[in-house]
Amino acid sequence: MDGILTQTDLVVFFGSLIAVMAVGLWVGRREKTSEDYFLAGKDTPWWGVAGSVFGTNVSANHMVGMMAVGFTLGFVESHFEITAIAGLLMLCYFFLPIYRKLHIYTLSDYLSKRYDDRARVAYSVIMLLIIVLIMILPAFYIGSRTVNILMLDQATVQGVIDSAATGSPERLSINKTHYIIGVLIMAVVTGAYTIVGGLKAVIVTDVIQSVLMLLGIMIVAWCTFNHELIGGWGNLRLMDAGGHPVTSGDGWALGREKIHLYLPSDHPQRPWTGMLSGLLVLHLYYWGANQFIVQRALSARSLKEARTGIILAGFVKLLIPFLSIGTGVAAYYLFQQEQPGIKLDGDTAFPMLLREVVAPLGIAGLVGLVAAGLVGAILSSVDSMMNSAATLITFDFYKKFINPNATDGQLVRLGRIIIGVLVLLAAGLTILVFDPNTQEPFFSHVVKHQSKLVAGLVAAFLLGMAWKGATAAGGLASIVVGVVVSYGFPPLYAAWLADVPAIKSLFGSQLNFFHSVFIAFIAAVIANVIVSKYSGVDEEKSKYTWVGLKLFREMDLIHFAKKLIGTIVVFVLLGFFMTGQLISPLAAGLIGAIWTWVMFMDSLFQLVLSAAAKGRGYSLLREDRFWAGLLAACAVFMLFYFA
Repeated sequence: MDGILTQTDLVVFFGSLIAVMAVGLWVGRREKTSEDYFLAGKDTPWWGVAGSVFGTNVSANHMVGMMAVGFTLGFVESHFEITAIAGLLMLCYFFLPIYRKLHIYTLSDYLSKRYDDRARVAYSVIMLLIIVLIMILPAFYIGSRTVNILMLDQATVQGVIDSAATGSPERLSINKTHYIIGVLIMAVVTGAYTIVGGLKAVIVTDVIQSVLMLLGIMIVAWCTFNHELIGGWGNLRLMDAGGHPVTSGDGWALGREKIHLYLPSDHPQRPWTGMLSGLLVLHLYYWGANQFIVQRALSARSLKEARTGIILAGFVKLLIPFLSIGTGVAAYYLFQQEQPGIKLDGDTAFPMLLREVVAPLGIAGLVGLVAAGLVGAILSSVDSMMNSAATLITFDFYKKFINPNATDGQLVRLGRIIIGVLVLLAAGLTILVFDPNTQEPFFSHVVKHQSKLVAGLVAAFLLGMAWKGATAAGGLASIVVGVVVSYGFPPLYAAWLADVPAIKSLFGSQLNFFHSVFIAFIAAVIANVIVSKYSGVDEEKSKYTWVGLKLFREMDLIHFAKKLIGTIVVFVLLGFFMTGQLISPLAAGLIGAIWTWVMFMDSLFQLVLSAAAKGRGYSLLREDRFWAGLLAACAVFMLFYFA
């Protein structure tokens, strides 16, 4: 028997790829100027921002990678989605106003204006390393690997299942040639429309691929949760808590309590202290200082449309803990009962669910649609990254240092050449570097390596925007120190501090990379402050702050800081009361959510009262801050309720 992709599935799958490529080529056929090619003519509507931001962010990382971590570790991975809301809102109200006011193409251009060209080059080099080596390569790898698993014949899969019964479990193995073909197909499809159409083609195809992606993951989630051995979300939570034991072929399978957000501080992979410190630093980078995310917002028609699109993307992101991570937890309990003794790695959970819960429905083309959603998720991220990488090289190196008088035609041609080279380079490196039969969880690879490069960037951006005393030397120092500490401190910790009983009991024998990135961030901030104090302040460059650009008054920032500190105190008290079982997680979640919403709404209430005093009505629903507050409140509720 052949793989689960039938002829109809293959038609749907390849038809979707061809259709997306054709739409991208058609949409981008008229891109003439550099603004058209790299910023979509600054005419992207709010729904385009939402679809492209969501599609760029939610890739194979989430459909396969996060489901894999949900399968192995549990719901704790939801921190990546829930606390990301803080980064999204920082982009909306603090980072983006500066970027748009300065009319920049690249975020490194801000660092150049605020610091100097050394900071610009350092940022661009780090971003190119992240985009090509850490993001695009793993995306090609996981896409090809997953599709190849779907195309394995049933006899091979059954042989792996039967091997567990003999006490010598085998692993699913991917043919290297087929893996290479899969990588090349994805490279050709995404490269074609990105080279020709630029950012507008990327954004339109991202919207289409986001819809495909959501349909795909919703189908898998619905089929998994409604499987007779799972019985829905409520029954899964009972099963997970051990209150509703489930039978398997080997007897009773007790709950593992995977549906919780907080693991011990010395947990080697997801310590709660790291989730609430280092992960927040990563969110500030990813949403506020990340070229391939922010570039979508820079292409918006207006700041309001950019904010609306980003906030909408945030609401959709809060579905991922249930659609992807929760489905991974359900897959763990499903396979524990259906295939006891089988050794499955997390990255295999997604394709195995397609085999076990989607394909048996017998709906023609359904598996092909889900597979198209997966590949669409990959392409929607890869195309964005390639366009952003080309933007960085074109403007930060070619136009800045080689040909300052380059015409729009020259910039667009160079951008296309760069994307073509990047596609070939990424595909080749993916084939050479990644083993399709590796056991390392894919998402862990992405996060672990990316985290080592960005702490100093976050410090440089934040201090540059907030403090007029930051100097060019201080900005460069923070970037360099962030990287050095990220790589250098963990081995020092293992050699000198891990043997101290008190420290080991708190943080373990090996320093988790979330703790490492937070320490690197603090070190980068300190380095920036110290070096800036001993170097001359450039009065012209010091104007590129929130206050200097007249985006905020000092009293506004002080008021925000007071609200932030007060909110942290409230959250700590709620956590203390909840830990002491003085209030339930539900009550803590509701109190925290209401408090958060009120903190967002205080200034809007003044507008309502002012309008009422003048005898006019005022609709809060038209204010993006209303929806931003609601989004933040939903995230806070989840952080407490699923504790």
